[in-house]
Amino acid sequence: MNQVILMGRLTRDPELRHTQSGLPVASFSLAVDRRFGGRDGERQTDFIDCVAWRQTAEFMSKYFTKGRMCAVHGTLQIRDWQDKEGNKRRSAEVVVDNVYFCGDKREGGASGGGGYNQYDDRHAPPIDDGYSASPASGSDFAELDDDDGELPF
Repeated sequence: MNQVILMGRLTRDPELRHTQSGLPVASFSLAVDRRFGGRDGERQTDFIDCVAWRQTAEFMSKYFTKGRMCAVHGTLQIRDWQDKEGNKRRSAEVVVDNVYFCGDKREGGASGGGGYNQYDDRHAPPIDDGYSASPASGSDFAELDDDDGELPF
């Protein structure tokens, strides 16, 4: 299973580019504090490269700026490449599926909430799957009386 969840501050504004086929892609880096401090007691920070595609990239570019706290959910991707001198290099980056605002409202975001998911279906029509337990849904569920005298436990 390849899943990554990070929360940190953007080290720079997301850089929005487009591929040759016109696909939006945004690159950015998150400064993520480690859970525990080092031997000297000071907290250490990791700087993690991230990339977002399509609507998530456009959302990042429009609403997030350097210093902004955010949370991302995605997958870890390892890329092999060659530098200008022909040396083989390897890079790790998080391919972002979902991004969320974090921090307080002074930063321009909703405290603990709001985000963008490129697979977001919150605005899709409700699906009647026959499993809804609300009385208004016309399901086969019924409320029980407070009289539980006949229950075996």
